[in-house]
Amino acid sequence: MGRKKPSKEDFQLKERIKIESDVFDKHTLLSLSKLIKKGIVETVENPISTGKEANVFRAKTADGIFVAIKIYKVETTHFFRRKTYLQGDPRFEKIKHNEKEIVKAFARKEFKNLEICKKAGVNSPRAYYVLDNIIVMEFLGEEGLPYPTMELVGPLNGEADLDSILDDMRKMYRQGLVHADLSEYNILAADKPKIIDLSEGVVLGHPHSEKFLERDVENILKYFAKKGIKRDAKKVLQWIRK
Repeated sequence: MGRKKPSKEDFQLKERIKIESDVFDKHTLLSLSKLIKKGIVETVENPISTGKEANVFRAKTADGIFVAIKIYKVETTHFFRRKTYLQGDPRFEKIKHNEKEIVKAFARKEFKNLEICKKAGVNSPRAYYVLDNIIVMEFLGEEGLPYPTMELVGPLNGEADLDSILDDMRKMYRQGLVHADLSEYNILAADKPKIIDLSEGVVLGHPHSEKFLERDVENILKYFAKKGIKRDAKKVLQWIRK
């Protein structure tokens, strides 16, 4: 008899095991246990997104409220190459330059950047708690289903979505923050676009903050231009910096 062809369920199980082995190392499991004991979360459920540096899972509190848990992978080489994003940031001047500490720094960095965004009124997830390489944040979605990225479904409200994104960029800049990696891949499509993935966000003291701002604007305007919505990059930058 020939070998049984793997079913869809077999493939999904294999993928889940791979995801969990990538991110749930002993250190992370201990940190998750602490979060559960503290009552921050009760259960960790299905993955929302997976990436080279972090995976995001839907979780639930004891009150039955959905939250998102972002787990930065401790065993990765990507963060060490990105430590330049910590330059010029007084919040992280004294970190130890080993892989594990840099990963933790990026988790704290995103947490603090999300706090800045909420203070500024930016459409982004609210940050609830950070522990080592784990951030607990607001779940962005409806009825337990996460909002899709703009890259997948496009802008839902045309030019109004561009206005909302640029306004959020301006609010961040006024609070001394630049996203530094903004594109349609890390914006969620909702009633108002939601800006996510702020681990690379830099303060204006960073030596390349203005260059990163220009790149963010270029990425967003290029994407919307493909949708027939055009703006002048120079005027947009002047408006953000005003």
